[in-house]
Amino acid sequence: MSTKTPATRTEPKRRAADLAYDRIEALISELKIAPGSAVVESEIADMTQLGRTPVREALMRMTAIGLIVKQPRRGLSVSTIDVLDHLKLIETRRALERLIAVSSARHASPEQRKNLVRCAEKMIKAGVTGNLDQYMSADQDLDHVNHAACGNRSAVKAVVPLIVQCRRFWYRYQAEGEISEGARFHMVLAEAVASGHEAQAADGASQLMDYLERFARRVINA
Repeated sequence: MSTKTPATRTEPKRRAADLAYDRIEALISELKIAPGSAVVESEIADMTQLGRTPVREALMRMTAIGLIVKQPRRGLSVSTIDVLDHLKLIETRRALERLIAVSSARHASPEQRKNLVRCAEKMIKAGVTGNLDQYMSADQDLDHVNHAACGNRSAVKAVVPLIVQCRRFWYRYQAEGEISEGARFHMVLAEAVASGHEAQAADGASQLMDYLERFARRVINA
């Protein structure tokens, strides 16, 4: 997954710790750092090609949200995936995503509206070619733009760890669903937010969560 910054000119230059967070998230989401495996700060710094200070800060943030687990005498490790608990996670994320979508529809700048659709278009193209890495990169970029547009830091702070868990779950079990289907529902959300119609934006977020719930149920029932 690419670690470039979101495709928007309206956001400030991102801090090294934020870049480290994204790169570590990508490693965990793509299962390059497997669930339950040990996390060694020096190794992560090498993998992300960033200094140990921003990596340390990013790992602390991930520990605070439960993505990284700190165990006595065992150090840090990546949290495991709880398949059955995942449906509750999606239920919580649904409420937050609807709030964020409504706020973005209300507050997004013209450039942010365009960028949301551009990110979704990249996901559609990745779905056509079956390029999972490009799909996940565009997905991450779409989230960045959407979160910057909504202007609700509390909602973003609450939803980010849930998104990471969903992204990792999806990556782990993506053989159960086609990325073109996921791309289609991200486009529904992006176009709804870009339209500025708050009710449509909320519905677009719900449709995306419906898709993720169906996907999770297919995994559980497989």
